[in-house]
Amino acid sequence: MRNSLFWRILVITLIPWLVLYFLLPEFGGVLVLKTLVRENPLGFSIAALLFMILAFAISRLYTQPLEALKKNIHEPQILSQLFYKTRWMPPELQLVYKEVLDTLLALKKDREIFDAEKAVYSSILSNMNDGILVVDGQGNVSLINPSACAIFNVSSQDALGHSLVEVIRHFKMNELLEKTLAAHSPQMDSFETAYKNYIRCIATPLDREMPGSILFLMQDLTRIRQLEIIRRDFVSNVSHELRTPLTSLKLITETLQDNLLEEDPQEAQKFLNRMAAEIDNLNQMVEELLELSRIESGLVPLEKSWVEPAGLIDSAADRMALQAQRAGLSLARSCSPALPRIFIDKSRLERVLVNLLHNAIKFTPPGGSVELAAIQETGQVVFSVRDTGIGIQPRDLERIFERFYKSDRSRSESGTGLGLSISRHLVEAHGGRIWAESQVGQGSTFFFSIPITR
Repeated sequence: MRNSLFWRILVITLIPWLVLYFLLPEFGGVLVLKTLVRENPLGFSIAALLFMILAFAISRLYTQPLEALKKNIHEPQILSQLFYKTRWMPPELQLVYKEVLDTLLALKKDREIFDAEKAVYSSILSNMNDGILVVDGQGNVSLINPSACAIFNVSSQDALGHSLVEVIRHFKMNELLEKTLAAHSPQMDSFETAYKNYIRCIATPLDREMPGSILFLMQDLTRIRQLEIIRRDFVSNVSHELRTPLTSLKLITETLQDNLLEEDPQEAQKFLNRMAAEIDNLNQMVEELLELSRIESGLVPLEKSWVEPAGLIDSAADRMALQAQRAGLSLARSCSPALPRIFIDKSRLERVLVNLLHNAIKFTPPGGSVELAAIQETGQVVFSVRDTGIGIQPRDLERIFERFYKSDRSRSESGTGLGLSISRHLVEAHGGRIWAESQVGQGSTFFFSIPITR
C-alpha cells in the first residue's frame, strides 16, 4: 500500500510538468526549467530528489495509519493507543480512525456480552436434568444437551446435523414431531425408550425465534414411575398380608361366637391360641414396617463400636442353634480370630445374620446343613450364610430384597417378607452391600460386606 501510494503521488505531481515540458516548450516556467536543467544539472537532481522525498513523506503520512489500522483491526485497545499517539495524522484519517475505533469497541463489547450469555446458556443446558433437543426445518437435529444424549444413549457428534428419525429411532418422537408441525402448537406424550427410561416429552414450535424449528423438552420420569410402582405394590402387598390374618381372626371370632366355648372348651382353646398367633404376626408385621420406615428415613441412629467378626458370628449362631437343632440341621461356623475388627452397630448386624440364618433354616429340609462364615477381602470383611436348601429361582434373585417379595409363597406364609429388605437397609447404612447366589435344588448363599475402617 505504501509503495503504491508513493508512486501514485509522484506520477500525479509530475504529469503537469511533463505536459508543459514537452507540449508547451515556450511556456515561461518550462523555459526556466529547461535552462536550469542545461546549466545546473546537479541542482536539478537535488530538487528532484527532494521532490521524491516529499512524495514519500506524504505517502507515509497516509499509509502508516492505514497499515496500523489493518494490522490491529482485532485489537481495539492497541488502535485506541495509536489514535491518541498519532495526532499528526491528517484530519480526514483521524475522523475515519475514530469511527472505525468506536465501531470496533462497540462490536467488542457486544461480543463480550454475547460470549458471556452464551457461556451461561451453555452451562444451563449442560447441567439440566431435563433433555433438550431442537430440530430445524429440514428435520435435522441442530441442538442437543448431555441429558438428552444420556436418555437416548447417543453422542452430540452423532446427533448434530442428522435427522431426528436417524438419531432417536423411536416412533413416538416422530409422531410427536408430525403432530406438532401439523397443529402449530405444543404437543405432549409419554413413552418408554429402548433403554428402559420412561420420559415425558413436550414438543413446542419455535415459529417466532426459529421458524420451522421444534423444541423437544424431555423429562426423565423413570424414578418417579418406579416409586409409583413401588407405592402401588406396597399398598397391594400390605393389603394382601393383612387380609390373611384378619380373615383368620374373623373366622375364629365367628366360631367362638357360636357357643364353642361352652360346647367344646378344649377346641375353643385351640382357636384362642390360633388367634393369639395371628395377632402376634400382625404385631410383628406392624413393628417391622415401622422399623423399615424409620431405617429408610434415616431416623435410626447407629450405635457403632469396634467388634470382632468372630464374636458377631458366635453371638448370632448361638441364638439360632436351638432352632436349627429342632429343624434337624447341622449349624457350622467358620471365622478366623485374626480378622480385623470392624466399626459397626453390633445389635443391628447381628439381626441381619439372624434373619439370614432364620431363612436358611426355614428353607432347608431336615438332614441339611447351614454354615455361617466370614472372610477378609480387599478393604472389607465379607459375611456369608450358606445352606443346602431348596434354592431360589434365577428370576427371583434380583427381587428378594424388596419389601414383601417372597420367592416361594407356599413355603413362607408365616413370614412377613420384610426381613431381607430390613437387612439390606441395615447393611447399606454401614456402607456395605448385600447379595445372594443360588442354584435351585442345591442351596443358597447370602453375602454381605462391611468396610474395614482404619
